[in-house]
Amino acid sequence: MRLFGYARVSTSQQSLDVQVNALLAEGVHQKRIFTDKSSGGNVNRDGLHMLRLKVEEGDIVLVKKLDRLGRDTADMINLINEFDVLGVAIRFLDDGISTEGTMGRMVVTILSAVAQAERQRILERTNEGRQEAKAKGIKFGRKPTVNKKKVAELKAQGMGATEIAREMQIGRSTVYKILGHKSKRSDAPFFDA
Repeated sequence: MRLFGYARVSTSQQSLDVQVNALLAEGVHQKRIFTDKSSGGNVNRDGLHMLRLKVEEGDIVLVKKLDRLGRDTADMINLINEFDVLGVAIRFLDDGISTEGTMGRMVVTILSAVAQAERQRILERTNEGRQEAKAKGIKFGRKPTVNKKKVAELKAQGMGATEIAREMQIGRSTVYKILGHKSKRSDAPFFDA
C-alpha cells in the first residue's frame, strides 16, 4: 500500500501550501503529491491525470476535502468510481470520509444515489421550464426553412430587402444570401426600400 496525495486550488493566485502540508503530515512523500491550479469543474486536469496514471491496486489517495477533488457531484462520483475499479481508495481528511472497505463502498453508493437524484432534479426543472416557456408561446426546435421561391417572387414584385425581411420574418442578411447579393455593408450594390 502506497499513499498518494492530491491538492487543488481554483486559481493560480491561490496557494496549495495548506493542503500539501496536511498531506505531508499524513505521511505522503512529496514526490507522490499531485497538484492542480484549475477549476474543479474541469476533470481534465494535469495533476489529476498524472495521479490516475501512477496509482495501482491497493494504493490510497489522500485529499484534504471533498471539494478539492471536484466541484460537480456527478464528476466527483465518476472519479471515485474510477479509482474504486482500480482498487484504489480515497480518504478525505477534513470530511472524515473514506472509500475503503464495506463502509467505503456504502459511501460511494450513497454518493452515487445523491448524484443520480441531482441529475433527475435538473431534468425535472429543465422540463418544467420548457413547459412553462411553451405555455408562453416560445417555440423550440429548428426554425422553419425559408421559402426561397417566395423571397425571389417578392424581389421580382419590386420589394426591397428590408420589406422582404419584414414580410418573411427573417433577417435582411438572409434575404441577401438567398438572392446571391452581398449586403450594403460590404459595399456591393444592392437595392433596399
